[in-house]
This record gives sequence, structure tokens and C-alpha cells, in this order.
Amino acid sequence: MRQPRSVKGLEDLGRVRLSSNFFLRDFLYSEIAAIHAIPNIPDDPELAIAAGTALCQNLLEPLQARFGRIAIRSAYRSSAVNHFGNINKLNCSRNQANYAGHIWDRCDADGHMGATACIVINRFVPYYERTGDWEAMAWWVHDHLPYGEMEFFPKLAAFNLTWSEAPRRRISSYIPPRRGLLTDPGMANWSGRHDSAYAAMLGELGT
Repeated sequence: MRQPRSVKGLEDLGRVRLSSNFFLRDFLYSEIAAIHAIPNIPDDPELAIAAGTALCQNLLEPLQARFGRIAIRSAYRSSAVNHFGNINKLNCSRNQANYAGHIWDRCDADGHMGATACIVINRFVPYYERTGDWEAMAWWVHDHLPYGEMEFFPKLAAFNLTWSEAPRRRISSYIPPRRGLLTDPGMANWSGRHDSAYAAMLGELGT
């Protein structure tokens, strides 16, 4: 499949269904692209579709089935969009660091496919805003889903959720007071179950 060069071609690409509830078009919006008129279109649509399908089927669908509607804050970025965001300090890592992350249509340096979406779990927001307990969601995902990496942010407990062919299963956060790593392979808290960390959250959300 080639990169679309027409409105019809982009419409057809956007209609590709990645999973029961998600289409590729759901992941193509970018504020950087919209404001600066940079096309946010995959150079390699087939790779973007494959990575996005794995992200949706393995992570987003189970999350939405358990906790209700997920809002997509930021997801796919073309190499051009991500590069512009990086050099202009718009919260984008350099391209090489984002291959198989937000840049779905490039494999990482080791040849692994991956995809990242920054999401908000709407039903979780009131609990988080009342308690500040973002770790509850982090540990639930860690215990239940085959994620590659998670990175949490203060506003709305939005988090980057990555699926990868080579998952590291690393969790980090920019939320004070516990900025930095929550867990990483080799840390004492990485293995085993963490049910007590999210029991209160599940009770309040009624799940």
C-alpha cells in the first residue's frame, strides 16, 4: 500500500479498521500538523496499520472494555511532524527515539515494530483528580496487559501507552511528587502481582 496522494486515498486509509472500536483515522490528528500545515500521513501505511492494529487489539480494546471510553490525545506522528516538533521544542523526542513509538511506520534501531498512543481514560479522571493516585492505573495495566512502556502526565492522568514487539514493560511519570521511574526490569517491584495498589480504584469505579 502506497502513501495516499489524494483526498480519496486518505479517506480510504482513514477507514482502515484497526480493531472493533478503532479506525486509523482516530489516530492521525496532530495539533502540530494542523497549525503548521505538515501532512501527518504514514510513509509506510502497511507498517503503520500493522503496528496500530497490535496497539488497538492488545491494549486499547481491553482497556476500553474494562474502563469505558478512551480518549486519544496524541498518537501517530509522521517523521516530518515529529522532527518539526522536536527541533521546535514542542514535546517531541528526536525521530530515532520515537521510531516504533509515536512514529508507527518505522521500526526501532533493533528492527522491532511498535506504536504509541497518548490516552485519557475518561472514567478514571475523577478518581485521579480526587486522590492523585495515577499508580493504580499503571499497576492495573502492568498486571493485566502486554504493554511495552507507559509514561504518565499530570493533566487528566494522560499517559503514553506503547505496544512493542520487544516490550520492556517500563513505567515512568512526570506527576509530582513521584517523578521518574515507577518500575523497570530489575527493580524489586517489577515482578509479581500488585492487586492492593488498585483495589481502591476498582472499588470506586465499580469494575
